Amino acid sequence: MTKIEGLRIRNFRALRDITLGRLWNEKGTGELTPMTAVIGKNGSGKSTLFDAFGFLADCLKSGVEEACERRNGFERLVSQGSKEPIMFEIYYREEHNARPITYEMSIAQDKNHRPFVQSERLRQRRKGQDRGRPFSFLILENGRGVVWKGEYEGIEESAKQLTIFDVDELMREESSEREIVELEDNRRLGIATLGALKQHPRISSFRRFIEGWYLSYFTPDAARSLPMAGPQKHLNIHGDNIGNVVQFMKRDHPQQFDKILEDIAEKIPGINKIDTDTMPDGRLLLKFNEKGFIDADAFPAQQMSDGTLKLFAYLLLLYDPAPPPFICIEEPENGLYHKLLETLAREFRAHVTATKNKSQIFITTHQPYFINALEPGEVWVLDKGGDGFAKIRRAGEYPVIQEMVSEGLPLGGLWYSDYLEGV
Repeated sequence: MTKIEGLRIRNFRALRDITLGRLWNEKGTGELTPMTAVIGKNGSGKSTLFDAFGFLADCLKSGVEEACERRNGFERLVSQGSKEPIMFEIYYREEHNARPITYEMSIAQDKNHRPFVQSERLRQRRKGQDRGRPFSFLILENGRGVVWKGEYEGIEESAKQLTIFDVDELMREESSEREIVELEDNRRLGIATLGALKQHPRISSFRRFIEGWYLSYFTPDAARSLPMAGPQKHLNIHGDNIGNVVQFMKRDHPQQFDKILEDIAEKIPGINKIDTDTMPDGRLLLKFNEKGFIDADAFPAQQMSDGTLKLFAYLLLLYDPAPPPFICIEEPENGLYHKLLETLAREFRAHVTATKNKSQIFITTHQPYFINALEPGEVWVLDKGGDGFAKIRRAGEYPVIQEMVSEGLPLGGLWYSDYLEGV
């Protein structure tokens, strides 16, 4: 399972410079947990942090110019008063025992005020290398640079022409499997272009990882739509294909289908059975049978509450036979009965700790009941500093919080009582 262990964002709206987890050049900072929750007041920057993941995914899919335009342009994205580029750094592992890889990317404006990819870099330590600066296997500046094929790492003498990196770091790699590259469009990420080539497996793997992210933009009204019938493997980001996913699971996973829906129905109060029906015009109807009613009286999704549809969508996402590697959900508590939040948190935890078919889950929330089910090391507190920019700290970094939780006090209750104020 690919896992993000650390993330740094600079000059992205209110996130002028925040770091979550560990980075390759920072010691003593714990990595991100399989389930991570960010809490904070309204206006603290939670939605901006959620959108940072969406922005990076859009940059890969559509290019940086379109990703910026979807958010009202580069000028509205870059931190107020900053003359520096927007920068992202992701520290991740492809497997538990794999050597971590760092991806760095910066976006700036050209003389025509159009955003472009100023630089990209992928680096990883060699086998057996425990310390020191990792060797880069991709360096791009303004679409031009050096890339190493296969599993080789290192920096070649020919990369010295790239002025934004330390020349002292550059060294000759024993492999000759390198090439100078110049991208046709510097508004497209290099990992999008080079990641499509078989000779760059590490770049391809990272590209597939980002392409597989699931960023939930679920809306109950979308889930009430009537799509055309036809099985679909995965829940989409808006949740308007829930019935199609149920169709797929019923057709391709018949042995576990009944058990899956039984498990889901047990966790949704009052629901006895969930099924689909194809209408005469070919559209798909999702049906919920409530306890005490016969199958003929099943209620369509259009009559179910927002909370029921939302909980069903989240659980269906977790039961996906091939779930996304990274799931990001903003404020899952909206529309849910407060006593269901701890149930949902436990389901998330069971998923991330499973032996197989698991994802890393990242959540933003301001609901104490949800936080009650988490540990201090899983929770990050986002707040606005005196300069108007966000700052963030892990709740578990404070001994007093650890001690109070160990004494049996719920973490969400401590936050509600302002013990995490100013953390």
